[in-house]
Amino acid sequence: MFSNVQKAADKARLFLQNITLAALKFQKQIHMAKDSSPKVQAVYELCKESFTPSAAPLASSQVIQKLCSLLDTFCPADVGLKEKTTDDDRGHGFGVNQLNRVARWAQPITYLNIHECNSFTMCMFCFPTSSVIPLHDHPRMTVFSKVLYGSLHVKAYDWVEPACIKENKAPGHLPVRLAKLTVDKVLAAPCATSVLYPNSGGNLHCFTAVTPCAVLDILSPPYREDVGRKCSYYTDYPYSAFSTGNEAEKIIGNEDDYAWLLEIDTPDYLYMRQGVYIGPVIRI
Repeated sequence: MFSNVQKAADKARLFLQNITLAALKFQKQIHMAKDSSPKVQAVYELCKESFTPSAAPLASSQVIQKLCSLLDTFCPADVGLKEKTTDDDRGHGFGVNQLNRVARWAQPITYLNIHECNSFTMCMFCFPTSSVIPLHDHPRMTVFSKVLYGSLHVKAYDWVEPACIKENKAPGHLPVRLAKLTVDKVLAAPCATSVLYPNSGGNLHCFTAVTPCAVLDILSPPYREDVGRKCSYYTDYPYSAFSTGNEAEKIIGNEDDYAWLLEIDTPDYLYMRQGVYIGPVIRI
């Protein structure tokens, strides 16, 4: 009898030991997962080492290439997003009543802040179909943009230098300034990271969502109005709208590649809300 009891006790002890070992193994796996460096952590570390609160000097070409190569590997899951594969049909389709159509057009762009400091900003924008971030600038800033999913139309300009400015005869309007079109295309994931610089690469750009999409942005240094890095919005006019022929020496090639930009107030149709970032936590 005692022998049977002893055997049962031994089996119970072995069973408990196996459970304890399994629990310890599971805890170790969780600990290892937490300790593993996610891609956002690697981006943070590289940005922290490479960027400064001042726009000058620019990061080296090696740093820019390294950061682009790292961002090129990103997918939605790396930043806590789930790819949206279904179109939200904003304002399109048959059998959609007017109320639903208005509701779809009213969907906002969601802004997700990942990290912000004096040297750089890491953030994301999630776009419903047809939503727009209007033409705006990035004064003395370098910006990396990676489309994580979906398709996005990008239209971008750089200022013509030296500055070519025309008076605007419309009452209450500011002068217009000549800019050259540098980008006018659709970016569809998966695609390479795009980079704009303080004076090149399309520092003034507009985003229009062709499908539901998300964009991961790195801005260095970040917007800061008190030191002159204020975000300004613009509307573009064809070259012929303000040209008198005296600017011929300012343009090279087709005049369709040039436009006059007028600074405007923040457009009413820019509808954006703050979201909550739920991706891997960055260890500061």
